Amino acid sequence: MPEVREGPLRILVVEDEVLIALELECLLEDLGHVSVGVAGSSADAIALGRTALPDVALVDIHLIDGPTGVEVARQLSRDPRVTVVFMTANAKRIPPDFAGALGVIAKPYSERAVAGALDYVAQRRAGHPPSAETLDGFHLAPAAGGGDWTGGAP
Repeated sequence: MPEVREGPLRILVVEDEVLIALELECLLEDLGHVSVGVAGSSADAIALGRTALPDVALVDIHLIDGPTGVEVARQLSRDPRVTVVFMTANAKRIPPDFAGALGVIAKPYSERAVAGALDYVAQRRAGHPPSAETLDGFHLAPAAGGGDWTGGAP
């Protein structure tokens, strides 16, 4: 079980589109969370994941160095303190095991989808049973109770 901390989630944004990353950082701040950094490549994402100690990593599948987000998720999810959530328009590239990620938010995303997913993560990290019924635009991985994954949009 990850260490439970009170307060905002510390979030690593793994996104190579600068405007999307900036918009997402602003949204995270508006939601009361903290961005610990932005990475646009797999090497940067893995390095920041090890040094910035995020609670959550929001990971796009296709980065500047190709469709490497799945490997980023595998690496970051090895640390039990990090919860990985995919944010992608390339949901078909997510493997059936979700590479250790908790779920996926489809792009284009809404503020409601991001807020709901982060609330779900916070409840889960705090040891509370989160409700998946209120999730809108966030599909849980099969291992997290999301049902069978066909690789389509959530």
